[in-house]
Formats: sequence, structure tokens, C-alpha cells
Amino acid sequence: MSSDIALSVQSLHAGYHRNEVVKDVSFEIKKGEVFGLVGLNGAGKTTLIKTILGLREKFSGDIVLQDGKAGFSYLPERFDPPWFLSGFDFIKFSLELYKQKISLSDAREAVEKLSLNSEFLEKRVNSYSKGMRQKLGLIANFLTQAPLLILDEPMSGLDPKARQEVKAIIKETKASNRSVFMSSHILADVAELCDRVAVFHNKTIIFIGTPKEMLKKAGEDDIERAFLKLIEA
Repeated sequence: MSSDIALSVQSLHAGYHRNEVVKDVSFEIKKGEVFGLVGLNGAGKTTLIKTILGLREKFSGDIVLQDGKAGFSYLPERFDPPWFLSGFDFIKFSLELYKQKISLSDAREAVEKLSLNSEFLEKRVNSYSKGMRQKLGLIANFLTQAPLLILDEPMSGLDPKARQEVKAIIKETKASNRSVFMSSHILADVAELCDRVAVFHNKTIIFIGTPKEMLKKAGEDDIERAFLKLIEA
């Protein structure tokens, strides 16, 4: 695998027992690239991501992470940190997995980037709203400094202000030559953030290219209409 590739997936087949959900999927994510994965609900995007992470057994195919399993961080679609930890304890625990440390003052500065009240860092996460838990998970992922961030629906539960702040952090991550692999139902965010996008439909990837190439292929000037046209073709 080339040194400028963060993740390579080749001829991947996966699913549940005998039910194939991912069929002959191949793609690569470059270092310093934001790569988007889009598809309908239930299409199998999360199964694909979990297989890449090793949380689900593949049927066949090759998955290569340039920096190995220590080279990525992951935020699941349904993120629920251990209820008995404080926000700061969770951030500390997350960073310890990457052999890093953080002070409470640095954690406070980090959470304020997502408009999360720093006073909540010392409160248990079971007192957090869904949006606050999502912010905490995103902050912990970004702070790991992992070369590849894998984010499954990272904007879930966030208000418009927080979404803009997350976009700023994703752009900052890209600028530091780290890679982001994100799935999203919000196609406008994908068009704004992603260098390339993969359309996942009928168990496989039917398109990979830039958002502009996606519009051109579909003959549309709106990303949502382009997506619908591609999956209906």
C-alpha cells in the first residue's frame, strides 16, 4: 500500500451469518483527505464501518490501515459513554488509550470549541443531553490526534451552531494532514466537507468521486437530487 494511503479496502464482502450486506466493496482513503460515505437508512453503511474496524468478521477481502489499529479513532452512530464517568474522566480515559495525557484546563479549552459548558466536565455523563454526549465523543476523538478519524453520523443530535463548530474542527484535522472517514445523511455537509464521496447502495459502492463529479454524473446541480438519481439509475 502506498505511503500516502491511510486506509485501503479491497474486494470486501461482509454481513451477518449467511446474509451478505457488503458485496465486493473497494476504496482507498488518502492521508489528509475527508472521505464521505452516503446511503439510505439500512443500506449497510454501519456494517461496512464495523467490519473495517474489526468489530464484525468479514467474509472475504482485504482491509489495510496504514498505521494499524492504533492509528485510528472511532465515534459510533449511537454514542453512549459509560454513565458513571465524568466528562473529564471519559476524555482522560480515551487519551490514555493513545498514551496521551490532558489537564482539566486543556480539556475545558477543548470543549469550549464545541460550545460545551466546561462546568459539565466534572459531572457524570448520565446528566448530559444527547447532543452533549455527542459533543463529548467528538472532542475525545479529535484530541487523540489519531491519523484517521472514523465518524459514523458525527452531526447526529447537534444544533446548527454545534454543526458549524464540528465542521471547523474537521477542516482543522484535514489541514494537519490527518484523514477523516465520515458517514452522513446530511448531503449538504458531505458536499461542503468531503474531498471525495462514496455512494453505497444495493450492498456495494456505485459511485466514488468528488462532489462536483457526483453532480456532473447525475446531471444535477443539487447534491440530494444527484444522490437520488444515482441510486435510482
